[in-house]
Amino acid sequence: MSEVIAGLHSVTLHIRDVTAASSFYREVLGLRELLVDSRQGRAVYAIPGTSTLLTMHVQRPGEGGREPGTVSGLVFHHPDPAAACAEIRRRGGTITMEPVEFETSIGKFVRAVIADPDGNEFIISNRTD
Repeated sequence: MSEVIAGLHSVTLHIRDVTAASSFYREVLGLRELLVDSRQGRAVYAIPGTSTLLTMHVQRPGEGGREPGTVSGLVFHHPDPAAACAEIRRRGGTITMEPVEFETSIGKFVRAVIADPDGNEFIISNRTD
């Protein structure tokens, strides 16, 4: 059987304000900005350690997809989520769940949850498998 999925090009979020989002992703998370187009309400960021892009745009009426502020479950990696959260907080970001250690059948890891200005949530985890 041939593969249906050959890779992951980008993850796209809907946002309300490209300027506020741009400030968060560039200044708080420190992602490399590849494109910001305020007229079109679009922005693109490089995710370190991957070729996957984080793209976002203002949702147009009738476009479909998840409303701004309803995305969750995307996981960023950092070897020390507590240190990452401390830096995000220092830069003005929002932590919605403080770092917590989880134990699963495949081992222990720490994760925390942060939110962008729209309320889209991202997990930061030190899990490597």
